[in-house]
Amino acid sequence: MPGHSRRGKNGASFGISPAPGIHKPHFETDAHIKRFTRTFTAASEHIDELGHVNNTVWVRWIQDLATAHWSDTARPEDAEQFFWVVTRHEIDYRGNVSEGDEVTGETWIEGEARGATSVRRVDFRNGAGKVIVSAATTWAMLDRESQRLVRVRPEVLAPFREAVD
Repeated sequence: MPGHSRRGKNGASFGISPAPGIHKPHFETDAHIKRFTRTFTAASEHIDELGHVNNTVWVRWIQDLATAHWSDTARPEDAEQFFWVVTRHEIDYRGNVSEGDEVTGETWIEGEARGATSVRRVDFRNGAGKVIVSAATTWAMLDRESQRLVRVRPEVLAPFREAVD
C-alpha cells in the first residue's frame, strides 16, 4: 500500500508501493470512445493441461485484437508511417473457456497518449456476457523508417474517438 512502511531485518524502514507504471484497473466510461470487437473460438491447440485456454493464448488474442483495431481504424498515412510495440500487459483473469467456446473481445484506447505511449483496454466476454479476462496494455508508437519512438499526436488517435457535436 502506498504510504505503508515496514522494517527490514536490520531495522531499516522501507515503503511498499506499486512499481512505477502500475495502476489500478480503470474502466473507460467516456461515451466518445470507439470500441472494436472480434470473436475468438477456443480450438484444441489453445487448451492447456487444465482444459482451459492457456494464458499465452489470451496474450496472443489481445495482440491480435489490438493490431486488427489499428489496421481497421487508423488513417492510411498513419498505418504506413507508424507501428506499435507492446511495452506492458496487465491482465486480470476472472474466468476461462474450454475448447469450442466462443468469446467476444472488445478493445478501446483509454485516455490520452503520454509521449510515445498509449494505453489500450481489452475485455473478453463469455457467451453469457460476463467479462472473464480484462487487460490494460501499454503500447509504444515507432516510426517505421527510423524504428525510433515518436510522440503520439492527437490526430493519430482521433479516428479511435467518436466525433463530439
